[in-house]
Amino acid sequence: MSRYQTIEEFEQILGEQIRTLRLMLNLDQRELAAQAGIALNAVKRLESGKTSTTRSLISVLRVLGRTDWLTSLSPNITINPITMANLKSPRQRVFKKRKSRKGTADGDI
Repeated sequence: MSRYQTIEEFEQILGEQIRTLRLMLNLDQRELAAQAGIALNAVKRLESGKTSTTRSLISVLRVLGRTDWLTSLSPNITINPITMANLKSPRQRVFKKRKSRKGTADGDI
């Protein structure tokens, strides 16, 4: 189990890390907000561990030079060769059963 148990704890740690990075880059909250193209309150919410949008988070991480945090969230998914061999090729046509004609036996004319 993770050492952070709740979503709120994760948000708090993330906010602290963003604040630390901002201070290391010698940016105040207003400058970070302007460079990220988001509202000052969005930066304040992120740093305090309160709910914020994904867009705000991504914008701030771009300014702070930490988009690598985002790529670590989405690992490259690979398909092993055995699975690929078992995959069927995608269908290219629609197949519908033909209806037999009324009044004829087995659909003969």
